[in-house]
Amino acid sequence: MHKINEKRYLLELEKELSIDSVTGQYRELQEYLVKQIKKLGFKTTTLNKGGIIAEAGEGGDPLLITAHGDTIGMMVRHINEDGTIKVCNVGGLYAYHTERENVRIHTRSGKVYTGTVQRKNASVHVTEDELKKEVADFDKNSFVVVDAEIKSADDVRALGIEVGDFVAMEPRFTYSNGYIKSHFIDDKALVALLLELLHDIKDGKVKPKRKLYFYISFYEEIGHGGSFIPADVRDFLAVDIACIGPEQTSDERKVSVFCKDSRFPYNTDLTRKLEECAKQVKADYVPDIFTPHYGTDADPALVAGFDIRHAAIGPGVRASHGYERTHIDAIKNTYGLLAGYVEA
Repeated sequence: MHKINEKRYLLELEKELSIDSVTGQYRELQEYLVKQIKKLGFKTTTLNKGGIIAEAGEGGDPLLITAHGDTIGMMVRHINEDGTIKVCNVGGLYAYHTERENVRIHTRSGKVYTGTVQRKNASVHVTEDELKKEVADFDKNSFVVVDAEIKSADDVRALGIEVGDFVAMEPRFTYSNGYIKSHFIDDKALVALLLELLHDIKDGKVKPKRKLYFYISFYEEIGHGGSFIPADVRDFLAVDIACIGPEQTSDERKVSVFCKDSRFPYNTDLTRKLEECAKQVKADYVPDIFTPHYGTDADPALVAGFDIRHAAIGPGVRASHGYERTHIDAIKNTYGLLAGYVEA
């Protein structure tokens, strides 16, 4: 089984996590990734709506491999009279996953202000009963407080903060005893893995048997990342997280091969080929089905009318869309299967 350069991989992941990229806020991460891919000598093109396509390998039946660089997050919805900021979610982010999290508010001028998501009444000594009874809710009791001397809505606007500004949680990346913990493992852990694969193709360690497109999308979290792909793509492989939960087989130390998600079954021929490849390269894998709220960028490509076969794989991840956790073994197994598959 092909192995990753663990140190290089973790440094790349930490760098990507440090660049905020709430869905719709793609430019900084896109520019960074284009620069990194071009350094490796691969041709890239960018989509008008945001997205990167890089090309590698030669031959027929092109395979597109995708991971998404966008993350869930927030946007300024309203500035309250007392200077607190009401936010709305972007993508599948729930308020209870944001409580007490530090955030960065990105203004139109380019200035970035820090703040924290807090309850309206957050002091246990004063409002313990309320905190016990109420669930965090952006519409009712959770808002952002800015790290500045703020007494009114005018004070907030004087900083340049306005409705429509993106609000991103700090990822809080940490690596301990093989465990990767962070917001936005979904899906930057897999974007970093695609860069690792490009490194090994460049160095001749991985030898693709067909033409490859590497597609970094920036709209997966709202459902249309894969709605445009090159016309000659035959197969579409999404590399995304595999969620751990009741009745799921996914595991923090293994790679999952997706059989179905909340929208469609994945192509049976590709799924079986991936399972056979996992056995051949000795990647520790499990088959899994993801319902009721899960999909990948492979699905919108079918909805858009592309004549493709689609499949998906990914590392087992705990607490999806919250403070997520996986293990480096799951990353290694995902990479082993991915590298082995492009050589099959």
